[in-house]
Amino acid sequence: MPSSILPLVAKQLLTDIEKSYKERSQLPDDLLIALRSVFGSCALQALDLVDQRSVTCVSSPSGRRVFRVLGGSGQLYTCFTSCHYCPCPAFSMLVLKRNTSLLCKHILAACLCQAMGLSQQEQVSDQDMTRILSGQAHTDL
Repeated sequence: MPSSILPLVAKQLLTDIEKSYKERSQLPDDLLIALRSVFGSCALQALDLVDQRSVTCVSSPSGRRVFRVLGGSGQLYTCFTSCHYCPCPAFSMLVLKRNTSLLCKHILAACLCQAMGLSQQEQVSDQDMTRILSGQAHTDL
């Protein structure tokens, strides 16, 4: 599949997942297979993070929103689904340097939780959100 088409396929897949999950409260096998086909082993790792409730949507009164994902190593990653960015080493290596993956497991888990409405919710002040966005706040919130 040409690399320019793959992001469109991934976006449509996440839309289909959102619709299906709203209708059935579960993902049918065909969407799970498609998820694995598009995202590879990252899909299984992301689904595991979703199952473990490792994704928290952090929002502030100003409307800013980020996702914090607790990785398997215990590291907390602040992910931006709007621009598909994660500070994890896998994102840097596989997505940015090698261009062999669309997303890391943390962003995919955040996108899946967003589509299925399964993320934990946390409200913070605008000041705390500024600290999160600037990288000054890690696990203290």
